[in-house]
Amino acid sequence: MHTAALATILDEKMAGQGYDLEMSVDETDTPTSIHEHYFIANELHLREIPVVSLAPRFVGKFQKGVDYIGDIDEFEAELVKHMTILHHFDSYKISIHTGSDKFSIYSIINNHAQGYVHVKTAGTSYLEAMRVIANQNPLLFRKMLDLAHKRFQKERKTYYLDCQPEKVPQSNQLTDAQLPDLLEQFDSRQLLHVTFGSILDEYGDDLHSFIAAHEADYRSRLETHFGRHLQPFC
Repeated sequence: MHTAALATILDEKMAGQGYDLEMSVDETDTPTSIHEHYFIANELHLREIPVVSLAPRFVGKFQKGVDYIGDIDEFEAELVKHMTILHHFDSYKISIHTGSDKFSIYSIINNHAQGYVHVKTAGTSYLEAMRVIANQNPLLFRKMLDLAHKRFQKERKTYYLDCQPEKVPQSNQLTDAQLPDLLEQFDSRQLLHVTFGSILDEYGDDLHSFIAAHEADYRSRLETHFGRHLQPFC
């Protein structure tokens, strides 16, 4: 009913222009069962709510900036059931939230989705900006890393994370050459990822100025990063 109300408001506001409406139920304490998926999809269909995608919560852990955590065989077995429901209705895409860097399951998703899939990946474009800064402006990166350590416990409250910040070195424990390696490590990727709000509040102007001056480097990193995401779906 809430989604129907939102769709009505969007119809009025958009005044005939097209828009994409996604329904997300992924931030729940338990995985979405196939019975819940069918019920939700059927209600959307009966109410003629034009969603383009539906985001269930899948088995396993989908955490920020890192690969899928869980039993891959179990994930595939459950995905097959969800895709059966999706193809039954044939009116929306399955949406994979917190989908960045889930390289171990992309080919599985592609095999069963048959093109009806939305992988949500935008967040880690920020980490690629951090990678460029770590390589070319170590002083700024050190300031951001120190702030991330300071703000992590506050910022993590809205996320499901396995990050152990004590495993991430302090900036004064690393040489300049070691800083980029943090963008390859599980705990440091999550620590830097979820503190983006505090970092942008404090150093947003510096970050934007740096990226504007190194746009070609940043673009190259994004092409490599998103190329890895797109390749399994080609």
